[in-house]
Amino acid sequence: MREVLPELMAIRARGGSAAMATVVRTWRSAPRPAGASMLVTDEEEAVGSVSGGCVEGALFDVGQEVLADGQVRFETYGIGDDDAFAVGLTCGGILEVFVERVDDETWPELAGIAASIEAEEPVAVATIVNGPHHVGRHLVVRKDHTEGTLGTGRLDDTVREDVIGMLESGTTGFLHYGPEGERLGEGLDVFVQSFAPQPRMIVFGAIDFSAALVRVGKLLGFKVSVVDARPVFATPKRFPEADEVIVDWPHRWLSGQEVDSRTVIAVLTHDPKFDVPAIKEALKTNAGYIGAMGSRRTHEDRLVRLKEAGLTDDELARVHSPIGLDLGARTPEETAISIAAEIIQDRWGGSGEKLARTQGPIHPGAPR
Repeated sequence: MREVLPELMAIRARGGSAAMATVVRTWRSAPRPAGASMLVTDEEEAVGSVSGGCVEGALFDVGQEVLADGQVRFETYGIGDDDAFAVGLTCGGILEVFVERVDDETWPELAGIAASIEAEEPVAVATIVNGPHHVGRHLVVRKDHTEGTLGTGRLDDTVREDVIGMLESGTTGFLHYGPEGERLGEGLDVFVQSFAPQPRMIVFGAIDFSAALVRVGKLLGFKVSVVDARPVFATPKRFPEADEVIVDWPHRWLSGQEVDSRTVIAVLTHDPKFDVPAIKEALKTNAGYIGAMGSRRTHEDRLVRLKEAGLTDDELARVHSPIGLDLGARTPEETAISIAAEIIQDRWGGSGEKLARTQGPIHPGAPR
């Protein structure tokens, strides 16, 4: 929903309506993830994408039907054995798509959701997409309260408890219940779309390699902070694409930050007086990725210093160093791509091997 939200708000402002098609589940090499959305507006326009072009034509027709009768649809698209180039995914994946009408009556909570996303406040939307009753109902979940209802107080309470955990990690996916909301039951499928604030990339060291990594980090959707204790180097002019440039000792600044499992910390200072205390502080956090720049000799020296500082082998195993994948990188820009590649691999669990040399699905598993 996030990518089509501006258009949805514009439609709401003029009193119009739209059919929203949302990917709720994928298998194999589906081109778009769960949560990707497409709109069919009451002015016969298509906005957004759910498959990169494979099924949008068919969904446009479904969206027009939903606009006309107001009834939700649950569509599945994949390859057919007889005609792989009919309506379906020529890439070999399978998509499940939920299509619903969006207007003031069906989505009264939309303005509040948009405001939370704009303010970077965590919010999740739970929607019944399959079941014996109340299909299409929404429950908007925040840390301290909910809006809307899925039909019964018991179901609302159960779903809220489960969604809070998904919201903390920014997870989008399915919850399954019995017809009345019984845990471990079957028959009622609830799709949860989490809208967490941007994940953070924290870059320690105001050097040319950092400037290149900032640009790549922004491309990947991170909110990027550059931190260095040297004011002559840590300036917005040198890092115009960073969201913030902080002059402070990295470890001291980091000790006052909120760090979650989606946070990336890249220590590019390769100076013991900066990187040893920074890595020690980083290992106290729940950061999903911690990497440190330096040669193998620098890394060995750093490990000695970190162990002298009281860190264990298990703790140090979290540190990716030398940072990045072996791409043969030389320039700051190439090195930034190498680091970004390792961050992506660490998130999704890829092998780092050339795809031409691998077997099986291109997009296996789920984010860690």
